[in-house]
Amino acid sequence: MTAHIPPIHRPYGVADGVVSEPVTGSAHTYDVRRARRGRTTAHSAPKVVRSGARKTLERPPHTVRVMTDSWVNYAERLGSDLHIELADPRGKGGRRAALIHSLRDAVRTGRLAPGTRLPPYRSLAADLGMARNTVADAYAELIAEGWLTARQGSGTRVAERAEPLADRPSGAGGGPAPTHRPRHDLRPGSPDTASFPRAAWLTSYRRALNAAPHDAFGPGDPQGRIELREALAEYLARVRGVRADAGRIVICSGFSHALRLLFGMPGSEVLRGPLAVESYGLAHHRMLLRTAGVRSRPLPVDEHGAQVATLAMERAVLLTPAHQFPIGGPLHPERRSAVVDWARTHDSLVLEDDYDGEFRYDRRPIGAVQGLDPERVIHVGTVSKSLSPALRIGWMVLPVRLVDAVLAVKGEREMWTNLTDQLALADFIESGRYDRHVRRMRQRYRRRRDQLVGALAARTPHVAVTGIAAGLHAVLRLPPGTERPTLLAAQHRGLALSGLADFRHPAATGPAPDGLVVGYATPPEHAYEAALDALCATLPPA
Repeated sequence: MTAHIPPIHRPYGVADGVVSEPVTGSAHTYDVRRARRGRTTAHSAPKVVRSGARKTLERPPHTVRVMTDSWVNYAERLGSDLHIELADPRGKGGRRAALIHSLRDAVRTGRLAPGTRLPPYRSLAADLGMARNTVADAYAELIAEGWLTARQGSGTRVAERAEPLADRPSGAGGGPAPTHRPRHDLRPGSPDTASFPRAAWLTSYRRALNAAPHDAFGPGDPQGRIELREALAEYLARVRGVRADAGRIVICSGFSHALRLLFGMPGSEVLRGPLAVESYGLAHHRMLLRTAGVRSRPLPVDEHGAQVATLAMERAVLLTPAHQFPIGGPLHPERRSAVVDWARTHDSLVLEDDYDGEFRYDRRPIGAVQGLDPERVIHVGTVSKSLSPALRIGWMVLPVRLVDAVLAVKGEREMWTNLTDQLALADFIESGRYDRHVRRMRQRYRRRRDQLVGALAARTPHVAVTGIAAGLHAVLRLPPGTERPTLLAAQHRGLALSGLADFRHPAATGPAPDGLVVGYATPPEHAYEAALDALCATLPPA
């Protein structure tokens, strides 16, 4: 049934691809079974002509496309990439030996780590221009030697027991020595990462991707996705009392990024110093300002927040009015009004760091200072405490006159925050999942705070706890001269803590009380009680 077909000549390395060649005769003989399977196509249907015991397909002169699906094309579609530098194949053993040597050397030196999945032998053969049997034999020999493992459904992988012959020394000449993670971490600044709402976030991510317009996968608007800005404008107005619309909001990657955009671009600064800051705050923020050449002046802090009456001719002031970090406590209502009046009088600005405004326990919600005067206050928020710092999503609600200046500094394209994450967060907020997550975490963190206060009252009643009406941390007041020894004792127990002195401005004046800043949101749920036990055992006696 199969007639002879003249061979089709192809360049070396191309096998059974899509080939076009002219047909000059009026009748050519084909395999009828191949024609029925659709392996040959033409511009006109073939005519079957019987000639004795043979069947021939009669075609007019035209171009015939012979389309086949070879193992090379199949492997190229389904395989994965692997960088291999082959030894000279002209040596002993040929190409098979060269491949074995190269793979063995990659495993021995550690370039291919244990557990690394190798591409299927068909795919690697296609990439290297080798016969399939050559690569299959090389894999089989390395499996027999113990360098590789093969399991049904799992593919071929580097054996777990295959280790480099010589590890690089740690320390001098071999890179940094490995760091040891603490057994218990009670430092402030992080939520319970184990409580990230994975299922709900995945649902919003899928919904966002399915509904995303095509331009969402382009370079990106530096102001941020309009979907997220509109969702934030509604949420911030409803929950934080912020007066905003989508046009005022610029998406950033967090508060540090906001500081860089406002102060940190030499020659194109949106704002300039001097800048007033709270005498207790994050050293990282002070470092960013110092690097940008911005001089900061500390404001004294008491139980009512920053003493804004000491403000003078500064161009701006940086505050944490909802929950002063790290001392705790909100900015007193009279001081909130006073700082806005100062900004109006001196043509200055207020930078409001609303880092954990959603978490309050024993008091009514306090609205954002921005609501008092949107043209004098820059409101900055993030999801670092409410969701996760790994998302790297924050926002600035700017005075109208500063929007274009900030966008000019940020650049023509979004380079800082993932656009699909922005779409997912927009859906997360609009669907109500964000509200439900915040309320659930608020209850969980309140229970943790109560556990902390109860444990300290029972075991170390001489240690006072302050700043616990809101937020994710508490301040433990220590006897004078005991802060540094307590931190050293905690380190020996594998307990990570932060002292008040770590947050004090170098130029601050006045009393410097001893204390600890305890982040009760940081440990995972299962490890919290053990962390509290270690804390109580570390605190100095009465």
